Amino acid sequence: MVCMVKSFRDLDVWHLSVELAETVYRITARFPKAELFALSSQMRRAAVSIPSNIAEGRARDSTREFLHFLAISRGSLAELETQLELAIRLDYTDSELHAARTQSEVLGKKLNRLHSSIRSKLPTTKPSPQSPAPNP
Repeated sequence: MVCMVKSFRDLDVWHLSVELAETVYRITARFPKAELFALSSQMRRAAVSIPSNIAEGRARDSTREFLHFLAISRGSLAELETQLELAIRLDYTDSELHAARTQSEVLGKKLNRLHSSIRSKLPTTKPSPQSPAPNP
């Protein structure tokens, strides 16, 4: 594997995503009870998905699989950012909600950089030469 880390625990993005998930759990614990199985549940699942996919991808046998799971993490982060925005618009606001949005932006930039860095180190595959078309 191109990445020189021994474990997902060595990755800054994993640590940041666990911190974000923890923040989301603390925030959603204060949401209205009507949100227990709605927005709160969705946000928790998306938040947990981010570090989980980073860990699973890093544990896989190939760099391409790791990239795939990083892409899934980025998708879960985009989902969470949308849900954070909705929570803000619904006035479920407190300082931690805005802090979570900032955390998610920082994490997104780092995930994108990691994905790009690993992808740039992959060998490029050249298309196989095609045989010339027969002359009529």
